[in-house]
Amino acid sequence: MAPVEQLVHVVDDDEAIGHSVVFQLGTAGHAARHYASAETFLEALPKATPGCLITDVRMPGMNGLELVHRLNALGFKGPIIMMTGHGDIPLAVEAMKSGVVDFIEKPLDDKILLRAVESALSATPKQDDARPRECEARFDTLTLRERDVLAGVIAGKPNKITAYGLGISTRTVEAHRASVMAKTAASSLSELIRMALSLGF
Repeated sequence: MAPVEQLVHVVDDDEAIGHSVVFQLGTAGHAARHYASAETFLEALPKATPGCLITDVRMPGMNGLELVHRLNALGFKGPIIMMTGHGDIPLAVEAMKSGVVDFIEKPLDDKILLRAVESALSATPKQDDARPRECEARFDTLTLRERDVLAGVIAGKPNKITAYGLGISTRTVEAHRASVMAKTAASSLSELIRMALSLGF
């Protein structure tokens, strides 16, 4: 459970989604506030309660990635989680390189949302961040073909496109992708990408 003084700031131009996220967080005991745009959040930032930021990636005006870059320039210290739609994985990867701690895919899963927020608000580092050698050892078990498939995942390529580029079937790509998840012990796509980026993949 997050400390009472921390607030989850939710930036999404879709009011229905924004209010839904605030509601779900509220039922779990997290104080949250919705902002309809990145610009609105930036205006409120000087007086904002410290905490975690959840931002959508695609928004009119300033998008989520631009907001992250702006916050970095302003010295924002809070953890940032990005919400992405289908096909936004390359943007999510770029965002993680810019310091975003996690991303969650739409449609949002309540359990994944809460887990991401509680992890972001926790002062305890994730196990894979604390034990890089163990993480590296897992990735060393990947075959060359599995590494090719992982490269496709990080690039945000659909399985069908990866399969075409490698000259194999989509089903084979799906099998390799499942094997990559198992060998690396990644619980989610965002965790897999985070680990891969931390190792300079």
